[in-house]
Amino acid sequence: MAEEQTLQVLTPYKMGNFHLSHRVVLAPLTRQRSCGNVPQPHAMLYYSQRTTKGGLLISEATGVSDTAQGYTDTPGIWTKEQVEAWKPIVNAVHAKGGIFFCQIWHVGRASNTGFQPNGQAPISCTDKGIDEAEFSTPRRLYRGTEEIPQIVNDFRLAARNAMEAGFDGVEIHGANGYLIDQFLKDQVNDRTDKYGGSLENRCRFALEIAEAVSKEIGADKVGMRLSIFANYLGSGDSNPEALGLYIVKSLNKYDILYSHMIEPRMKTLAEMAECPQSLVSIRKSFNNTFIVAGGYGREDGTKAVAENRADLVAYGRQFLANPDLPKRLELNAPLNKYNRNTFYISDPVVGYTDYPFLDETITA
Repeated sequence: MAEEQTLQVLTPYKMGNFHLSHRVVLAPLTRQRSCGNVPQPHAMLYYSQRTTKGGLLISEATGVSDTAQGYTDTPGIWTKEQVEAWKPIVNAVHAKGGIFFCQIWHVGRASNTGFQPNGQAPISCTDKGIDEAEFSTPRRLYRGTEEIPQIVNDFRLAARNAMEAGFDGVEIHGANGYLIDQFLKDQVNDRTDKYGGSLENRCRFALEIAEAVSKEIGADKVGMRLSIFANYLGSGDSNPEALGLYIVKSLNKYDILYSHMIEPRMKTLAEMAECPQSLVSIRKSFNNTFIVAGGYGREDGTKAVAENRADLVAYGRQFLANPDLPKRLELNAPLNKYNRNTFYISDPVVGYTDYPFLDETITA
C-alpha cells in the first residue's frame, strides 16, 4: 500500500495548462539572501538545484512595493532592477524544465519603521500592533481614500512584472499573518467600513486582489496561499472553517488555477500539533487544483494524495535540505537534516546551496 501511495505522489498531474511530472511542490521559503531587496545570482543555483523536469516551484515571498517589506534582504518585484535580476533565476529553472511561480507578498503590520519608506508606520487593516517587540505599531489604511485600491494595484503590477521576468504565474500570499491575512481574520480586522465586519467584507480585499491579478495575467496563471486555521502573528479567526469555505467558493468565481492551504495542525511555522480539524470540506468546495502544506513527510504526503485530500503537496524544510527530494521520496532514501540556524543568514552558500544530493551522500 505504501508503494502505491508513493507512486501516486510521484505520478503526473495536469494543473490547468501545466503538465507536472509529479506532485511534490517546492513551498515558498523566505531565505533572506536578496541584498537590498534585489535577487542575487546565487539564487540561480539554489532554485535550479531543486528543479526537476515538470516540477512545480514556488518562489520565496516577494514584495509588491516598498511598503511591503518586513525582513532583511527579502526580494521584491516592483522595480525594473528587481525584474531584471529575477530573469536569469527564472531562466535557470526553465532550462531544467521546471515550472516556476512567483509568490507576491505584502507583510502589512509585520514590519517596523526601519523597513518603511521615510521611516513611516507599517500599514494594515488596523492600528492594533503585533505583540512582539520587533514590530512597530501600524497605521490603519484610510477609509474613503484610494489607499486600499492602490495596494490592490501594487499586487496587479507585481503580477505583471513577474510575467515580464519570465515566471509561469504568481501565487498571492494570503497567509501567515501578513496583510491579506490581517484583513481576513476577525481577531485583527476591526474595521467598520466595507472591508470589515462580515465575512463578505473581510474577504473583499483578498478577492479584489485575486480579481485584479487574474484580469492582468489570466486566472489560469494565479494561485492563492491561505492559512485559514492558523494564528500566525496574532492573526486568528473565531470561525476559520466558515471563512475558508466562503473564500474558496468566492475564488471559484474567478476560476483561479489553484488554492494552496496550510494545514490546521500547524501551530506556528515550525511546530505541529494534534488537531481534529481538517481541510476536507474546503478542498471539496474548491473547483481547481488544491495544494496542501504543513509539515508533510513521505508517508502522510503520499497518503494525502492517495485519499484525494490534495492534488499536490508542498514541502518546505525538507526540500530546503534535500534539493533532490522527489528522488529521495521515490527511493525512500534517507533525508539530510535541515539546520534551522542557517535558514535566514546572508551567506550565499552555507545552508543554501551546500546541502548534498543523494549521489554525493552515497559517494561520501
